[in-house]
Amino acid sequence: MDLKSGYPFWAIRNGLMHAFPPLQQDLHCEVLVVGGGISGALIANELCAHGHDVAVIEQRDVGWGSTAASTALLQYEIDTHMIDLARQYGENAAVMAYQACADAIPALRAVAGAFSGVDCQRMQSLYYASKRGHHAVLHEEFLLRQRHGFDVRWLEADEVQDAFGIRAPGAILSALAARVDPYRLAYRLLMRLQKRGCGVYDRTVLDTLTPTSRGVTARTPEGVQIHCRHVVMAAGYASQRWLKPSVARNRSSYAFITDPIDPDQLGPLAQTMLWESARPYLYLRATGDHRLLVGGEDDAIDIPARRDRRVQAKAGTLLKQVAKLFPHLPLQPAFSWAGTFAETKDGLPFFGAHPQWGPRVLFAMAYGGNGITYSMIGAGVLRAQIERRRHPLAALFGFGRLE
Repeated sequence: MDLKSGYPFWAIRNGLMHAFPPLQQDLHCEVLVVGGGISGALIANELCAHGHDVAVIEQRDVGWGSTAASTALLQYEIDTHMIDLARQYGENAAVMAYQACADAIPALRAVAGAFSGVDCQRMQSLYYASKRGHHAVLHEEFLLRQRHGFDVRWLEADEVQDAFGIRAPGAILSALAARVDPYRLAYRLLMRLQKRGCGVYDRTVLDTLTPTSRGVTARTPEGVQIHCRHVVMAAGYASQRWLKPSVARNRSSYAFITDPIDPDQLGPLAQTMLWESARPYLYLRATGDHRLLVGGEDDAIDIPARRDRRVQAKAGTLLKQVAKLFPHLPLQPAFSWAGTFAETKDGLPFFGAHPQWGPRVLFAMAYGGNGITYSMIGAGVLRAQIERRRHPLAALFGFGRLE
């Protein structure tokens, strides 16, 4: 599956950081992680850190799928409002989902803190009302978050204007957010795992899975077999092809990144990511080298050739939107790209076993705008299931909520 178009900044900036070998002989391990992007890397890291014998396979070069196209806004804020999740699943479940995402951000920073050059830094997040009619909904969302102890402030229109220089009827300012270079972090995690004795293999395609009551046999098209006790399908949006029922829909998002901008001109944008209440939403954040990364203009296109043709026009639209918000900024696009992503109806991920495959094949579907944050949570959820322990999020983030 071709997941990206154009020139994703992370891959250009970092290049192919390390050569992992393809798997060419049969292998035995406890857990096979399928997918060498940031999700697979975080999950493999969690399992290996707790004593599990793990191998990772990736059909492309490591990090070359959706990870290379990610804009990597690390937020606890889910695309679905807490007030909407509360109506659907109850207030306790909604708060639990948001709190898990909040806890995942410092956990991600702790994981990334072992490596240099991954640009993992704390930020704040401004979620602003795109229209006057969105003011009441956002304020209701703010009140619910505040009541449950989230570090948020409500800004009225004049306060948004004074602090950030944009016109908006109101906004939620969240103190907890972060940024990262997901491509470099995925490589560094997998390189460290390989050094510690875990098998990491790229350009290795999974062809078939045969689960039994005792384990799973995975096979490549060349006939190489991997015998393991559990498989974790962390192949991003390609994981959907292993399930008969559709659990998410594919969409495409578009992005560009500027040349470096003087930090004095960036002002509060240097430490604040912005996103809006309109759907699809515009979002932007700065990088450690003072570039502005802008994304949005999502559409339902997941045909690579059609997505390819739209990149430049979509980047032009995003440029006009940001220039209208911040006319003083020298916005010179350096690279633009698009990536296919998936979203679920409720904005929540899926982690765990599906009845189609039984208990030994676990899925890691960190879908939606919180993909990296979800992956950090999912690493713990999946480890608990492999270790046959209960996890408080297993039901809410499992396939059973579809029933």
